[in-house]
Amino acid sequence: MYLPQEIIRKKRDGLELTADEINFFIQGVANDSVSEAQIAAFAMTIFFNEMTMSERIALTCAMRDSGMVIDWAHMNFGGPIVDKHSTGGVGDVTSLMLGPMIAACGGFVPMISGRGLGHTGGTLDKLESIPGYNITPTNEVFGQVTKDAGVAIIGQTGDLAPADKRVYATRDITATVDNISLITASILSKKLAAGLESLVMDVKVGSGAFMPTYEASEELAKSIVAVANGAGTKTTAILTDMNQVLASSAGNAVEVKEAVQFLTGEYRNPRLYDVTMALCSEMLVLAKLAEDADKATQMLNEVLDNGKAAQCFGKMVAGLGGPADFVENYDNYLQKAEIIKPVYAPQDGIVSAMDTRAIGMAVVAMGGGRRVSSDSIDYAVGFEQFIRLGQVACAEKPLAVIHARTEAQWQEAAEAIIASMTIGEQAYVETPNVYRQIRAEDLA
Repeated sequence: MYLPQEIIRKKRDGLELTADEINFFIQGVANDSVSEAQIAAFAMTIFFNEMTMSERIALTCAMRDSGMVIDWAHMNFGGPIVDKHSTGGVGDVTSLMLGPMIAACGGFVPMISGRGLGHTGGTLDKLESIPGYNITPTNEVFGQVTKDAGVAIIGQTGDLAPADKRVYATRDITATVDNISLITASILSKKLAAGLESLVMDVKVGSGAFMPTYEASEELAKSIVAVANGAGTKTTAILTDMNQVLASSAGNAVEVKEAVQFLTGEYRNPRLYDVTMALCSEMLVLAKLAEDADKATQMLNEVLDNGKAAQCFGKMVAGLGGPADFVENYDNYLQKAEIIKPVYAPQDGIVSAMDTRAIGMAVVAMGGGRRVSSDSIDYAVGFEQFIRLGQVACAEKPLAVIHARTEAQWQEAAEAIIASMTIGEQAYVETPNVYRQIRAEDLA
């Protein structure tokens, strides 16, 4: 029998906690026998003293096991159960293409996603711009759609990693969010509760990333790979660039439109293609659906070209309550803003830098994200046809096309976009779309 305050004291004094002590504390979080004050103290001791890798694995497993852990064995999927998670970005619509692409190649993707957080767009908010799409189906429907379409993207249910919900809410109001151990456990507890066999983690780097520096992003990636593999789920992390908007659009309906256009071949942003292919290739190799990255790339291009990936997306949308003909007629279903017009730079010049976080916040300011959790989302607003770093802004090349409800809203968004760009004679120093992969063997 342990006492929560003695566990806090031990960690406060810089000593390593046992798996049993961590498990006891997290069980107390889940059953409310541990108070919010004790959770706050526990988080703060970890913030200042960090955790060893063994402690991180124990914390992740305890939080994963604090609620239901899905077992898909009874579904007889007939293929590997795989998923991807991103630390979040702006214009990061990869999940909407990646899930169907993997499904079309023989994988099964039961993806439990989140809403927008801060400046980052949320996959669930994007999908809810599709009329009728249900992000909270029963577990039976979740499983059946995953089996039929190969992919189902839904929201977190209350019985998955409930301890994380309490811990995160306390961290959010006690300045203990930005800690590698706690971030790792929070991300992975929810993902591993979904019964995955393998996971690819997309860790963003740059001005729109969650972590402030490349080094911090790399440290988080290494922690996630070590902990997830230590918890029994094959995991790779890929560091990808978020120094500019990833897709050509940022918003909800506009990103869904771009995802469908990507899947059907109507339009594919090259940066979005590079990042999506890198993540998908690693997923196929990790799941043993492809022997190497070259074979994986070939398979992925085939399912894009022959329409199978788009078909999987359509099946998922219909299976979760959306229109059966959404892929073919997306323009009839997605909300549109009253004012759709471009914003131009005040002077011609090369776009050499972009404050991607500020662009994400501009979407939020328009109503495309939430300032507080109770805010409703305006699915129609956002930006399209974003200029890319290194391109010349001029009368023929706008910075973006703004989708706004009113002239005043358009004007405010235009000012935010102009302020977020560095434009002049200075040459752009190109950064890679994909920096590196971190696999379990790299940490040995």
